[in-house]
Amino acid sequence: MAKIGDIELGEFPLLLAPMEDVSDPPFRALCKENGADVVYTEFISSEGLIRDAAKSVQKLDIYDKERPVGIQIFGANMESMLKTIEIVERSNPDFIDINFGCPVKKVVSKGAGAGILKDIPLMVKLSEAMVKHTKLPVTVKTRLGWDHDSIYIQDVAEKLQDVGIQAIAIHGRTRAQMYKGEAVWEPIADVKNNPRMHIPVFGNGDVNSPEKAAMMRDKYGLDGAMIGRASIGNPWFFNEVKHYFKTGEYLESPGIPQRVKTAKRHLEMAIAWNGDHAGLFETRRHYTNYFKGIPHFKEYRLRMVTGDTKEEVFQVFDEVLEKFGNE
Repeated sequence: MAKIGDIELGEFPLLLAPMEDVSDPPFRALCKENGADVVYTEFISSEGLIRDAAKSVQKLDIYDKERPVGIQIFGANMESMLKTIEIVERSNPDFIDINFGCPVKKVVSKGAGAGILKDIPLMVKLSEAMVKHTKLPVTVKTRLGWDHDSIYIQDVAEKLQDVGIQAIAIHGRTRAQMYKGEAVWEPIADVKNNPRMHIPVFGNGDVNSPEKAAMMRDKYGLDGAMIGRASIGNPWFFNEVKHYFKTGEYLESPGIPQRVKTAKRHLEMAIAWNGDHAGLFETRRHYTNYFKGIPHFKEYRLRMVTGDTKEEVFQVFDEVLEKFGNE
């Protein structure tokens, strides 16, 4: 049984990864309904929260139906990160997650995200201070190391556990790799198999099929799988993995009626949460995957991503259902 603090997550939980411009409340709700055991917000800038930047503050929105939910924050300035914890606590998440893994240049250049992998003592010091500054469980998401020559994740994980971090999710690439090449899970398994480790160790990176999730559980012995890109436009992925765990077989892919229903619901929730314009814009990235594999679909997809009103996009959905619904 994996636990974050006192929060029981079940045997080998499936976690929805924090993804910028993807892991918003509507998408988290869909993933939760379709088998995700734990969800995270998009990562939130500590400096943005302190400045009361509207976009950062909006990312604090969480809802009871999502729980357990973690709010993920990033930054490298001690004072700012501690102030951020006080702001985050008002949203009453189940736990707070620190992003020590984002490889994007604009984040890394400020020493935040994966940038802190070049300064492990600061990483540990920040983590310890944050643990002491809140009663909520604090977790970490990170990478194997800065580059191939600095993979110290086993030692880093020990140090983070020793200062009170209550779970760690590790992406199986270095910062230098960004998202290129294949994720390597052996070093994550080494962390899990370290006899000194007792906190949950979750694997992340390239969990893009039920077999991969099963391998992470059975071959590498990890405590859970954090799933990111495989879920975009495919919130059913979590249930597909769970069905495979139970039966050893693939769950039948959702048909066109289910895909249309989910896309409509996603758009409706996005508009309710974020207004017409932003709701329409934010859901566009999902349509390609929602309707993946349908032949001669380009015209419909183009109209979906250029529709200026909910009614226009719903009209396209209805046409798709009529034309492809029985295929």
